[in-house]
Amino acid sequence: MLGLIVLSVLSSIFFYVEAVKWGMNAKCWGAAALVLGPLLYPMFSIARHVQWRRSVGFNNLLIIA
Repeated sequence: MLGLIVLSVLSSIFFYVEAVKWGMNAKCWGAAALVLGPLLYPMFSIARHVQWRRSVGFNNLLIIA
């Protein structure tokens, strides 16, 4: 039980920092990670991609050299 609590707190910190780095609502993602733990990662990655697409645009080509 203690391991689940520690994992939940660590994932909350991770998602909070990642949300700050990507310019997302950090408190919302941190609280959601506190409840769901690492199960939130697929939803976070999709939301991050959608936000990136909204800011860059859908018809722009990004070439990474």
